[in-house]
Amino acid sequence: MRDPGLAALLSFLIPGMGQLYNGKWGRAIFWFIFTPGLWLGTGGLLGWVAHIIAAITAHNYARRHPYRSVGG
Repeated sequence: MRDPGLAALLSFLIPGMGQLYNGKWGRAIFWFIFTPGLWLGTGGLLGWVAHIIAAITAHNYARRHPYRSVGG
């Protein structure tokens, strides 16, 4: 089973890790690229926004899809 709290924590610490935990590779790659771009592009002002949104989306996905499929 997926733990929504763990997914959120992972993505809050490193945006994209919660998505990897959920098995969503494409979304993980997006957050791995987008977050540093936002940190650098805004001089650090909006980087935390990406952390929060990534954590919320990872949490919501894990809550809606609590069971892993076979092989993933």
